[in-house]
Amino acid sequence: MSSILLLSSEAVGCLGNRKPTCISGYPQIVDRPGVRARIMRLFPCSAAKKSSSSSQNSVEDELELSTVRHRPEGLEQLEAQTRFSRKELQILYRGFKNECPSGVVNEDTFKDIYAQFFPQGDASTYAHFLFNAFDTDHNGSVSFEDFVMGLSILLRGSIQEKLNWAFNLYDINKDGYITKEEMLDIMKAIYDMMGKCTYPALREETPRQHVEIFFQKMDKNKDGVVTIDEFIDCCQNDENIMRSMHLFENVL
Repeated sequence: MSSILLLSSEAVGCLGNRKPTCISGYPQIVDRPGVRARIMRLFPCSAAKKSSSSSQNSVEDELELSTVRHRPEGLEQLEAQTRFSRKELQILYRGFKNECPSGVVNEDTFKDIYAQFFPQGDASTYAHFLFNAFDTDHNGSVSFEDFVMGLSILLRGSIQEKLNWAFNLYDINKDGYITKEEMLDIMKAIYDMMGKCTYPALREETPRQHVEIFFQKMDKNKDGVVTIDEFIDCCQNDENIMRSMHLFENVL
């Protein structure tokens, strides 16, 4: 079940040099070559190139004195709020500004980027769910602040922070619980996105079968919903999930 908790990492499952294999029936990443370069291209507006120190200074000035439609917070504030260094924030912002001159990214852009990376499947539904997880204020757009705050958790956050973020992703209606149907919706979206990139090939009923097994494991009091405490407790006791939490900590 660890693929369910790779968060945006599921999305790079097919981007390495090998095809995903399976652990207990779930697609997994078997190696990491190329991930560092490719994960930054996968996230909207994050592909950035190296530059001279003078251009980095201009990026810092632009970040703090931006005149785009959405004015980002100051670099020092973002450095304090995330686990990214000043240089890393400069690189991220440069790529964000180059691809998103307005200072925000919308859901259609999110879907377009995922479609490019997963032509063998349909990534639109997963991109929709992931966009909603990044769009923390639910205003229909993801700002640079939204982007780096989420990315900081995904790449540098503690286990607790990552699992909280994952719970929010699967709690589609944001009522504080995960239902079996919500878990199934996310699972189907992941497999639709992976398309032919899974091994062994999946039968149509496979996502539901996997959800049935894992939901029963999570729903300890059998009340038909999974709470945040049940979710975290189950994940922390799953070796595969815990291993997946560390896969992308050093991609920047």
